[in-house]
Amino acid sequence: YNPENQPKAWLFLLPSLVIIFLFSVYPLFRSFIMSFQKGTLINQQYAGLENYQRVLTDPVFFRALQNTALFAFAVVPISLILSLAIAWIIFEKVKYKSFFETIFFMPYVTSTIAIGIVFRYFFNGSYGIINYLLGLVGIAPVNWLDNVNMSMTTLIIFGVWTSLAFNIIILLAGMRNIDKEHYKIAKMFGATDGEIFRKITFPQLIPTFAFLLTVNLISAFKVYTQVYALFGGQPGIARSATTAVFYIYDKFHIAGRPGIAMAATVILFIIILLVTFIQNKLLKKVGE
Repeated sequence: YNPENQPKAWLFLLPSLVIIFLFSVYPLFRSFIMSFQKGTLINQQYAGLENYQRVLTDPVFFRALQNTALFAFAVVPISLILSLAIAWIIFEKVKYKSFFETIFFMPYVTSTIAIGIVFRYFFNGSYGIINYLLGLVGIAPVNWLDNVNMSMTTLIIFGVWTSLAFNIIILLAGMRNIDKEHYKIAKMFGATDGEIFRKITFPQLIPTFAFLLTVNLISAFKVYTQVYALFGGQPGIARSATTAVFYIYDKFHIAGRPGIAMAATVILFIIILLVTFIQNKLLKKVGE
């Protein structure tokens, strides 16, 4: 550490700090202030806790929170388990690892809107490939997109698929960092693949798994793009797939009620903070 280099360090950090302040810190404070105001963006007045009272007494908001929680607590565990299984198969069993890594990483760098358009064709009730495949095994066609009772199921399937790519790449990176000597010694003593995974691979991956759990959970609670892409800009048939962020978007851009939208934003921020805190506490308990 050299004190003389500190001004230079701050100078190099300045562009990043300015961007973080403008696009992360300032909007956060601005949202908090706006949550106590009513009126349009141009003409705002102090409203006290009125916006919070409206949001907390709005059944649509609670339905949106319920859908968001269902999405998060279904997608995250399913996605992580599938990602771990696929990453393990690629790492242990597949010869052309780089080829398969590229295939799995492609959805991560592809526009979610574009993927959503493709999935709308897959899930189409009349000519979708999913119903065609179900028909081959004697299952009647399912109305994936235009059925109130199926909207969240369809969204969860889509959410799991879109989150696989990132998880698989991170888990593969974690597996590469495990000392290969552990595997050699285990195989010398006749350990099976299952035993190697349980006793060596998985314990070594717990920090990576904990990181992915946190990132995935936060991302799932902020789900919006998947809803927009899958249901063509609408939150499902009869708004059956409305999520918390879609509720905020609707209040801000469609209804023109920025104060209510920002109050919902602050509430969602607190919920994400609490869920992340509880999750980290539970992970520490499990680790001990």
